[in-house]
Amino acid sequence: MAYWFLRGLGHGIVTTRYPKAIDVWTQTLPTPPAFHSDRLTLALADRLVAVCPSRALAREADELVVDLGACTACGRCIDEGRGAVEASGVFELASTSRERLVKRVRIGGGAG
Repeated sequence: MAYWFLRGLGHGIVTTRYPKAIDVWTQTLPTPPAFHSDRLTLALADRLVAVCPSRALAREADELVVDLGACTACGRCIDEGRGAVEASGVFELASTSRERLVKRVRIGGGAG
């Protein structure tokens, strides 16, 4: 860290380039869930909401609301999901808008 601090002092603000290729080991990182809306039922959605420790899931009528900004990728919903939920494989979730991290999944068919 001292190297970057001294380099920044000597040259102004310095950043590094984002890697062009994603390292293979990142494939083992936990990632937020992806939902199969046609496999979701109201009862299953309620169970998923109940097991989420970070309260990233909520049910509003016939939609499951997923807050990816609150999700810790713990995998509890995947374990409980019985084929309706799987790891998304996406770990790059940066957004300049909090609203873009909130997704709505229609229960029983079609993403909202």
